[in-house]
Amino acid sequence: MMGVMTVSTSAHRGLGVTAGLDAGLAGELAAHCEQLGYQSLWSNDEPTAPGLDTLAEFAAATTKIQLGVGVLPLHRYQPAEIAAEIERLEIDSARLWLGIGSGALSPQIDALQRAVAELRRVLPDTTRVVVAAMRPRLCRLGGAIADGVLLNWMLPRQAAKARQWVREGAAEHIRRAPVVASYIRVAVGPEANRRLIEEEAFYRTINEGHREHFAAMGVPLGSVGIAASQCSDVMDALAPYHSALDLPIVRVLADADATLLNAVTEAAAP
Repeated sequence: MMGVMTVSTSAHRGLGVTAGLDAGLAGELAAHCEQLGYQSLWSNDEPTAPGLDTLAEFAAATTKIQLGVGVLPLHRYQPAEIAAEIERLEIDSARLWLGIGSGALSPQIDALQRAVAELRRVLPDTTRVVVAAMRPRLCRLGGAIADGVLLNWMLPRQAAKARQWVREGAAEHIRRAPVVASYIRVAVGPEANRRLIEEEAFYRTINEGHREHFAAMGVPLGSVGIAASQCSDVMDALAPYHSALDLPIVRVLADADATLLNAVTEAAAP
């Protein structure tokens, strides 16, 4: 079994942004995050803005910060194609956290098992494979086969429960538990509440799985994340996530503007 990456307790925080940033802005953000001491920098993946391309921009401007993509949906990406893109973009496998999700494929468990096995064959051993999970079965699967599990749209108490499911899956397969990370939406400033509400409203109804997930939490719209009117409020709001997760990833809710991105980046810096 490939070794699972450990996360430094002194700087166990990542930052996540939307794919497709201008190359210059992406490079500036990456260098700034490395200087601030973030453990990792993550991009999502969009149909018109490949996450791996954004990671390549991050990599070109940095030397040591870890690089994560979360996640590549398997209905749009085949493992061999993923490996070819990583090679083409010359992304250092030792810095890469490769996140995959089942996307529209079903059954989810089978799709993820096949993809992880294939990625193990076609990628260097130093590549960390991360699976997206929200429900118990997928969390336990991640614990059994992955190097990391990426949660999404959870409050600290749900994240803590999901981490326990991951650990149960690892224990059943007699392996060390993978890193459990989660995106935490963070907005700051006078538009913070609006940004969080709009983002959350979209995901609450994006598919049946998300509808069930949010319904089970039973919290009002705009509750699953951090909307801080003052930058100084961000650290206190993040504290409960640190006890529930191995790696909280601050998912920036801001326009693709250097000033707005930096406001969140600096407010949440380790």
